[in-house]
Amino acid sequence: MAIHRKTWLVLLAGLFLATGCKAPQGAIIKQEMKEDLPEQFPDQEAQTLNSGNVKWREFITDPVLVNLIDMALKNNRDLMQVFQEIEIAKSNVLFKKGAMSPTVSMSMGTGVKKSARYTSEGAGNATTDIEPGRKMPDPLPNFGMGLNTSWEVDIWKKLRDGKDAAVSHYLATIEGKNFVLSNLIEQISTQYYDLLALDNRLDIVKQYIQIQEKALSVAKIQKQAAVSTELAVKRFEAELIKSKATLTTLQQEMTEKENGLNALLGRFPQPIPRDKSSLLSTVPQKIGVGIPSELLSNRPDIKRAELELRSSQLNVSVARKEFYPSFTISATLGLAAFKPSYLIKMPESIAYGIIGDLAGPLINKSAIKANFSTANARQLQALYEYDKTILNAYIEVANLMSKVKNIDLYYQMKRNETEVLNQSIDIAGLLFKNSRADYLEILLNQRDVLSARQELIEAKKEQLIAVVHIYKSLGGGWQ
Repeated sequence: MAIHRKTWLVLLAGLFLATGCKAPQGAIIKQEMKEDLPEQFPDQEAQTLNSGNVKWREFITDPVLVNLIDMALKNNRDLMQVFQEIEIAKSNVLFKKGAMSPTVSMSMGTGVKKSARYTSEGAGNATTDIEPGRKMPDPLPNFGMGLNTSWEVDIWKKLRDGKDAAVSHYLATIEGKNFVLSNLIEQISTQYYDLLALDNRLDIVKQYIQIQEKALSVAKIQKQAAVSTELAVKRFEAELIKSKATLTTLQQEMTEKENGLNALLGRFPQPIPRDKSSLLSTVPQKIGVGIPSELLSNRPDIKRAELELRSSQLNVSVARKEFYPSFTISATLGLAAFKPSYLIKMPESIAYGIIGDLAGPLINKSAIKANFSTANARQLQALYEYDKTILNAYIEVANLMSKVKNIDLYYQMKRNETEVLNQSIDIAGLLFKNSRADYLEILLNQRDVLSARQELIEAKKEQLIAVVHIYKSLGGGWQ
């Protein structure tokens, strides 16, 4: 028995030396971007509070917006597609896991065989008696049934690496789902605030139209009293028409925004109930950015990229081990006879066999070399994607931190400007009625007020959207 064991070991070692020693090496992976990540964000002291850890239901307080997000989480088609990707990856894990276990199958069959007389098999059959005085049938029928099993022994852990690669990819798809969730919440919030801003801009334009209609009436009266001219009347009429044209443009934009939001909710176009008065009264959430290293554990896209990198590294290991010899054990156990009634005669009808097969590539390795090169290139792709994701995440947070700070200052200045211009419009109207200001001053003043009010609405919208963006960029929105 010891001699047989030594023989197997010698054969295994010889085949390994003939094949495995020529297996190429994969690229050495260094996660330099992860190691070089700064300890804090630009112009920012380290903070213990990180808004990315806050659950989205606690971060978003508008009940209408929360209801819309809930609806999207149930009906959004992109999210449903991602769930199917997770199921596909899960099935692949089961497939890879199954490859590590023996396969067992059952077979039943029948056939007939005619051997040539002048062959060893034919000559043997012709001179063999099944029973005393009864020759072997010619041609010879065959009936059989039995169990067949085959098992590739995972001596190099190739199959285990393949399973672990599939598991890493499966976990990456889950992080991909979390990233889609974060994006979905960001998109819905952005379009919701866009709609509220359009509502308020429409109201402002309608109010502006009313003011212009009154100014036009005054201009007509002054013209009749020879205080003003036809030119003033025409300029007011033109400005009124321009405002009404702006109104139709805003209405079309609102229709498209509503339809876009309905698409995210997974439903056909319909009105979206909302409280437009809540826009200017909404106070943005205070943001804590924590430290940059928290991005590695909070952002789903970074975690997904890291898991895909791990999966690609394992795939390189699998591809490299294809150069090594494989050891497969095959066995059969069943009943066989040339006549069905003889199948029950035991132990004569019992047939079995076991084979150990050690095989490895020697020449013409172009296919496995190409497979290895592909796996190695994909590993490098995954590394570059991981580095890029970390770099983009850091820059995104840095940009949004600056934007949140500046947009707050911008909103305060626009609010002060609007308050001043609101006071001036009443003064200008009174001066025009008393012929102490001409129509051009009135028009310019009204345009300034309209522009300032709309810029104030846009500033408030951008302030709220920027907070949502930085919340998502910190890794929030999927919890």
